[in-house]
Amino acid sequence: MAITYQAVQWNRQKRLYDTVLVSGVGLFLMLFAVLSKLAFPYVTDEVMLIRTFGAAAFVLLHVILCIGPLCRLNRAFLPLLYNRRHAGVTMFLLAFMHAALVVATYHAGSDSNPVLGIFRASPLVPSFAGIPFQPLGFLALVILLLMAATSHDFWLANLSAPVWKSLHMLVYVAYALLVLHVTFGVLQAEVHPLYAAGTGIGLATVLGLHLTAAWRERRPDRAATTAPEAASVDFEDFPPAGYVEACRVEDIPENRARMICLAGERVAIFRCHNKVSAVSSVCQHQNGPLGEGRIVDGCITCPWHGYQYRPETGASPPPFVEKVPTFNVRVHHGRVFVDPKPNPPGTHAEPAQLLDITSLQTT
Repeated sequence: MAITYQAVQWNRQKRLYDTVLVSGVGLFLMLFAVLSKLAFPYVTDEVMLIRTFGAAAFVLLHVILCIGPLCRLNRAFLPLLYNRRHAGVTMFLLAFMHAALVVATYHAGSDSNPVLGIFRASPLVPSFAGIPFQPLGFLALVILLLMAATSHDFWLANLSAPVWKSLHMLVYVAYALLVLHVTFGVLQAEVHPLYAAGTGIGLATVLGLHLTAAWRERRPDRAATTAPEAASVDFEDFPPAGYVEACRVEDIPENRARMICLAGERVAIFRCHNKVSAVSSVCQHQNGPLGEGRIVDGCITCPWHGYQYRPETGASPPPFVEKVPTFNVRVHHGRVFVDPKPNPPGTHAEPAQLLDITSLQTT
């Protein structure tokens, strides 16, 4: 987080990440080029470079798409998520080099506009092998360009988090277009099964990780959604009207949260210094999971990029202006009750005071 927008200051972690990223891409380019020459000795240098940059961009896109679900499955991958935009811009540059080489090699010699040549080069024929694949790649490149151009936090702040997030979710549209681009391109130009097998393995990996992460996320959501309905409370005049039972105080780790679902929204219930507060679990930066973070220096800290919020107000400490909705909380006999109706973002919600945690555990 920064007060003003300025040139990126590379810390040790970013230097290490970028060194590994650039070294990995460079190593892939060299190995792919050498192996292509050995396996296909009659391929021209231009075609070899086209394949090399295209393959590097396509493989890196798979890596980028796998980072998200891997972080949901194992927190050890969070450092990759923190710097994922660096990989995205690198991937776009590789894809742009691939496209530039294609245009220069196949379309620059005609009298018409080279870009228009992409759409005219492959007439429709009644066969899967004749489906024009270059326009699919061009459309994907336009999406990747838009994402790379808006990757800076300046655009995130000015477009707003929901709009920016929706825009960058188009990466899945670009991925689908590129899968079709590669598939139909292989059908027209290649007979070696290695390309088709690699594309299939990559697609299965991306889909498998996303489905696994979604299944894992769905289980606690369903449990948390049904728990309040099953709660039975016999306390006189408690809880207040509309409140639902969320969990027991002892279920909330100190300085961390217990996540539940209320009215279809994830709510993070934090415990810190004998107080219980509840806020929306959606970070205003990139929709990160606040409930998976912890309280640092009195502030809820998002595990994705370190954005912070006061647990009692849901507002970031000055001079930052991000805010998340808060929820009213009550504690009775060691049980936590939450009003499912959220307060407006940044609204103060008095934390529930705990008198004695040890006695709550025996109540």
